[in-house]
Amino acid sequence: MPLPRPVKAVVFDMDGLLVDTETVVYRAMQRAAGGIGSEMPFATFQRMVGLQHAHSDLILVEHFGAGFDLTAWSVAVSAHFREELAAGIALKAGVVEILDHLDAAGLPRAIATSSSLESVRLSLGPHSLVERFHALVTRDVQTRGKPHPEPFLKAAEALGVDPTDCLALEDSHNGVRSASAAGMMTVMVPDMLDPTEEMETLCVRIARDLHEVRGWLAA
Repeated sequence: MPLPRPVKAVVFDMDGLLVDTETVVYRAMQRAAGGIGSEMPFATFQRMVGLQHAHSDLILVEHFGAGFDLTAWSVAVSAHFREELAAGIALKAGVVEILDHLDAAGLPRAIATSSSLESVRLSLGPHSLVERFHALVTRDVQTRGKPHPEPFLKAAEALGVDPTDCLALEDSHNGVRSASAAGMMTVMVPDMLDPTEEMETLCVRIARDLHEVRGWLAA
């Protein structure tokens, strides 16, 4: 059996796992940085993946310098992101297929994300996917975000399943840390970040994509 225990529920991250939003956010940040005559290095962006705004803001100030206007930056990035969003954000490979499998197997599922409920609806709504999840644990209802385990613990509670019986699917390092700390069987599906030795230790598997995860669930 590819997974260590039977899976009774699945908890998904969203950005970079279900939809290709990380790529879109990076482009929006690059455009915003260009607008102030600066740059957004990929390595700096990678440090922010999976973090809530309060933590990523610290990285921005470190990069751009003291006195950096975070409010103006947020407005600019949001405007560029919405322009990109209007063109449509692609689903990651295997999303529909794994949800179809969970439907057939009768397994409940939730989203645990550092994004807002509005972002979930904007990203997944056009694909008619919001209603396919039984719980949405967004940053609006989190006291402590990833890498703290709270988002995944709240997801398990909402589904009525013990965290140890949940499979957590994540693409970011902080997301993996959060899910693992919650006691879930954690699988990393890399997107913008490569798996490290730490990730190998915290995860039960590293997957190529959600198609591979679906195969493990069906085994």
